[in-house]
Amino acid sequence: MFKDKVLMITGGTGSFGNAVLKRFLSSDLKEIRIFSRDEKKQDDMRHEYQAKYPIESQKIKFYIGDVRDYRSVEDAMDGVDYIFHAAALKQVPSCEFFPIEAVKTNIIGTNNVLEAAINKGVKKVVCLSTDKAAYPINAMGMSKALMEKVAIAKGRDLKDGQTIICRTRYGNVMASRGSVIPLFLDQINSGKEITITNPEMTRFMMTLDDAVDLVIYAFENGKQGDLFVQKAPAATIDVLAKAIKELKGVDTPTKCIGTRHGEKLYEVLVTTEEMVNAIDLGDYYRIPADNRDLNYDRYTSDGNTKLDKVVEYNSHNTKRLDVNGMKELLLKLDLFKGEK
Repeated sequence: MFKDKVLMITGGTGSFGNAVLKRFLSSDLKEIRIFSRDEKKQDDMRHEYQAKYPIESQKIKFYIGDVRDYRSVEDAMDGVDYIFHAAALKQVPSCEFFPIEAVKTNIIGTNNVLEAAINKGVKKVVCLSTDKAAYPINAMGMSKALMEKVAIAKGRDLKDGQTIICRTRYGNVMASRGSVIPLFLDQINSGKEITITNPEMTRFMMTLDDAVDLVIYAFENGKQGDLFVQKAPAATIDVLAKAIKELKGVDTPTKCIGTRHGEKLYEVLVTTEEMVNAIDLGDYYRIPADNRDLNYDRYTSDGNTKLDKVVEYNSHNTKRLDVNGMKELLLKLDLFKGEK
C-alpha cells in the first residue's frame, strides 16, 4: 500500500519521525516529507541521512512550517497520500506553564492538519496521542484529549472515499527526547544523585519501534475515528532506576524528590468508558469512535450495565516488569548497546 506513495510526517524531526524514517527509508515509498518548524533540526537531520544513506535519502524532502499556520500546512500537502501527525507540545511542565501554547499546537494545529488533509484529498491520517489524554489532570493531557475529540469530529461527517482519520495512544516512549531515561544517564555520568519523584510511580514502557509498530498497525487497520492502543508492560520508577544502575555497573545513590505538579501515580491507556466498547485484538485494543449525534435524549433513557463490570487499562494493572525484565527491555535501546 506504500508503493509509489507520498508520506508526510508532521513534527518529523522528533524521535518518532527519525524512527519512522529508519523503518521506511528503504521501502518503496516514493517520497517522505518531514514537516516541522525547526530549521536547525531539519538541517542536522538532512546532513545525517545524506551521510549515512546517500541514495535512499534522496526521497526525503524537508518542509519548514508550523501546524499553527494553516497555509504552511496546506502548501506542504500537495500530492501527499498519507500523514502521520506527530507534531505536538509534549513536555508536561512547559504545557502547564504555557497552556495556551499547548492549545495552539495540539488542538488548533491538529485541526489545521486535518482540515488541510481533507481539502487536499489525503487518503489517511494517523494522529498520535498519549496516555496522558485519558483522565487528564495536566494541560498537556487535556490538550491531547481535545486533539482526539477534534480528530473524531473531523471524521464524523466524511463520506466513503474521503480522508480516513484514526488515532493511536501510547505511553512513555523509552529514551525519547526529554524522557526520564536520558535524564538518569546524565545524572549518573555527571556524578549526581538520581532523582526519583515517587518510587512506586508506574509508567508504561514502550520502545520507539513499538510506537512505530502501533502507528503502522493503525494505518493498516484503522477505520474512521478508530483509536488503537498497544498493550505494553509497565514498571515502577524505582525498578527503572535500579535496572539502569545495574546495566551501567554503578551504585549511584537515589534521592526521592516527590511527585511533581501535574504528574499521576499511574497512567491510563484505556478508560473504563472506552473499555466498554474496546475490541481485544491480541496485542492491541481497538476502540471505535462514539458516533452518536446531538439527539442526546435517545441515549439517556437507559444506562449501560457494562460500565459496572469493566475496569480501565492502566500502568498499575498491566504486566509489571521486575528489574531483570526492565534490563532486557533497556538492552533494546541504542543507549545501552554493548551493556550486559
